[in-house]
Amino acid sequence: MNVLISGSTGLIGTALTDTLVSAGHTVYPLLRNVSGDAIFYWNPEEKSIHLDETVTIDVVIHLAGENIADSRWSEKKKQKILQSRVIGTQVLCQALANLKHKPGLLISGSAIGYYGETGDTMVDEKSQPGSGFLTDIAMQWEAATQPAEQAGIRTVHIRTGIVLSPLGGVLQKMALPVKLGVGGVVGNGQQYMSWVSINDMINMIEFIMENNSLNGPVNMVSKSPVTNYTFTKTLGKVLGRPTLFPMPAFIARLLFGEMADALLLSSSRVYPAKLEAEGYKYINPDLEDALKDLLVK
Repeated sequence: MNVLISGSTGLIGTALTDTLVSAGHTVYPLLRNVSGDAIFYWNPEEKSIHLDETVTIDVVIHLAGENIADSRWSEKKKQKILQSRVIGTQVLCQALANLKHKPGLLISGSAIGYYGETGDTMVDEKSQPGSGFLTDIAMQWEAATQPAEQAGIRTVHIRTGIVLSPLGGVLQKMALPVKLGVGGVVGNGQQYMSWVSINDMINMIEFIMENNSLNGPVNMVSKSPVTNYTFTKTLGKVLGRPTLFPMPAFIARLLFGEMADALLLSSSRVYPAKLEAEGYKYINPDLEDALKDLLVK
């Protein structure tokens, strides 16, 4: 198949590109800058996009968006996070809807932030949205795909949890202080973390490509969310290091501001009901085994 990917140089996009190419697919990156013989490029801030219609695209995987965890959330940063997702998705989906030969599938990024703070309650794709900044982003992000959906393109919103990869993201940030012997639980440690290994994340996307019955929101998480306490202690066990230095909630808020409550201290207990119903088989179903697979060479 011919696959168009936005955000192809990101953590997920890079791994996905390698896997799809190895599987025999032809991958076209949606580039931000025109260079060389590029035939798919865009500038979402300027609402411009060029899709070469001499190539028929079968699947579009839309992963592009401003990094939410690389700096404190000023109002300017929050606007960039929101607009990069909503405007970029609108621009892409309107262009897809206008193509003479439309792709059969659009897999568009979203996040489990849709559910907000869940506490100890397990939620799935049928659950109602929560509240807060991350919920607002996810809701507007998903709504922005309407032009593609109305054009008859099968659309899947991948509500992604914490993606574990040794090459970046949350795991890399958490592993470093643990390796240095200064890691520990965050807050009271009872907040749930809904995680997924990068191996399963990529495999899930391939699974969606192969299963026409999947559409709408799909939770991209393991079946076993764990508390921050359990995650931290398991990480320490795998790395063979103590985890004796907790980060109290007030310290997290001093360091990270509003982002601390949304990303570090809130509880997100999410279940992948749709993938379960379709019979998805996990590569890394267990957290300890996943961490060993990712971190122990």
